[in-house]
Amino acid sequence: MYKKISARYVLGFDGKQHTLIEDGEVVFEGDSIVFVGRNYDGPVDEERHYGQSLIMPGLIDLDALADIDHLILDSWPSPEVASGHLWSEDYFANGRRDVFTRAERAKVREFALAQLALHGITTYMPIASEIHSSWAEGLDELMDMAATSLRIGLRGYLGPAYRSGVHVTTAAGGREVHFDETQGLAGLRDAERFLDYAAALADPLVTGALLPCRIETLSEDLMRETARIGREWDVPVRLHCLQSPLEDDLLQQSAGRGVLELLESTGLFGTRLLIPHGVVINGKDPAASAPGGPLDLLARHGVSIVHCPLTSFRYQKQLVSFDRFRAAGVNLCLGTDSFPPDLVRGMDVGMHLARLVEERPDAGTLADYFDAATLGGARALGRADLGRLAPGAQADITIVSLGHFGNGAVEDPLRTLVLNGTARQVTDTFVAGRAVVVDGALPGYDLDALRAEGQGLFDKMRAAYSTRDVRHRDPEQLFPPTYPRAEITTAVAAR
Repeated sequence: MYKKISARYVLGFDGKQHTLIEDGEVVFEGDSIVFVGRNYDGPVDEERHYGQSLIMPGLIDLDALADIDHLILDSWPSPEVASGHLWSEDYFANGRRDVFTRAERAKVREFALAQLALHGITTYMPIASEIHSSWAEGLDELMDMAATSLRIGLRGYLGPAYRSGVHVTTAAGGREVHFDETQGLAGLRDAERFLDYAAALADPLVTGALLPCRIETLSEDLMRETARIGREWDVPVRLHCLQSPLEDDLLQQSAGRGVLELLESTGLFGTRLLIPHGVVINGKDPAASAPGGPLDLLARHGVSIVHCPLTSFRYQKQLVSFDRFRAAGVNLCLGTDSFPPDLVRGMDVGMHLARLVEERPDAGTLADYFDAATLGGARALGRADLGRLAPGAQADITIVSLGHFGNGAVEDPLRTLVLNGTARQVTDTFVAGRAVVVDGALPGYDLDALRAEGQGLFDKMRAAYSTRDVRHRDPEQLFPPTYPRAEITTAVAAR
C-alpha cells in the first residue's frame, strides 16, 4: 500500500545533507520510503496533508530514559542530602531488594516508552536507574520491555544493564564502589542471553546491544568479556564513562588505570563503542586533538559520543565542546538520559552551551545538532537507512505542528521549532511505515490512566530511598519541597 503524506515543510535528504522542501511530499510503501519531493505522480492508496507542519526524519535517542524520572530528585540537592540518594554500606551487605515487582517494572517501561514516542523518538537505546533494583536489570525485564516496545511500535536497541559494583555511602559519609563479581557475571550472561533472544525474535524493530553500567562499576574481567562478546556478535556496546572526575579517582583505586587506558587494554576500543557523555574531556586544550590525545583516540577508534546536553546542563556540566569533538572527527549523536525525553529542548540547550564554551555566536550550529539527532545516531548504529528521508530509507518519520499561536511567526521551520517550541508539538510519527503517534495520541492507550499509574510508581520509588539512606531519613528530609509546606489552620472570622 502506497501512503502519501505532505505538509508545508519537508526535511528531505539529497544524499549528502538534509534539505528543506516547501510544500513537500513523502511517499512510502510498507516500511520503506519511495519518494521525497514535490508533484509525485505515482500510485497512492492513502494520503494525508498535515498543513502548517514540518515532516522530518524520526529522532534517534541513544541514551533514552526507560524509567520513572530520577533527575527531578537528584539533580539539585546539597552534598549532605545527596549522600542519602546512594545505597548505604548496610543496604549493600544486608538489605538489597527490588522496589518494584516484575509487573510494576513492566508498567514503568510502558510509561517511559510512551513518553519517548510522544516526544517524536522513533529509535532509542534505553537507560534506566538501577538504584531501585536489587542489583541491576535482568533478562526478564528486557524481554518484557521488548514486548512493550513492539506493542507501541518503536525501534529499540535493547539489552539489560549489568555491573559488578555499586556506589555506596560509607558509614563515615564517604563514597566508594563496592563489588560483587558474581552479580556482574550473572548480569553479563543475561545480556548474552538477550542477544540470543533478540536474534530468535527476528523482528527488525528489536536489535540486541550490550549496555553495561558506568565504567567504574565494572571489573576489568567484566569489561574484557563485554568487549569479546561485542566483537563476536558485532553489536553496539554503550558504556557510560568520561562523565565525572570521580571515575578516574575510583578506577585508579580499583584498577590502577584511568578510563582511556582501560578502554584500550580491555579491548573495548575494538568494539562498536558508544560513550555517554564525554564531558570531562577539555577539547579546547590543543593536546586533546593531538596524536594520542583523547579526541584523537576516540576518533581513530570510531567511538560515538552520545551528547545529552539538557541533562549535562542540569548536572552543572557541558561538553567542551561540541564543535571541537566534530572537528577532531568524533561521531556525535544525541541522548536525553532523563525526563523530559525532549531532543528539541536538548538541541536548544546544547547550541547555547556551545556558544558559551566557544565564546562565539556561530558555534554549535542547529544543522550540526540536528545532524547528531538523526544522521549521527544512524552512523553510531551502522544504519545508513535511518535518520533521513530519502528513497530506500526506512519510513521512520516525525511530524511536528508549527500552527499553534504560541509558536509565534514561522521563519526557518526547524529554527522556529527549536528556539520557540518543544518536542511536545509532535502530532504524528511513523516507524517502519506504521503509524505510532496519531494526532498527538497513542492509539490503544489511555494516557490519563497510564499517567496515574506512573505517578503511583514514582511515589513508591521515592519512598524507598529512606530504606537505602545511611541515616534512614524520611522522604521529606531527603527531598524537601521548594518552599516549606504550609500548616492548615482554621481562621475565625471577626464578628
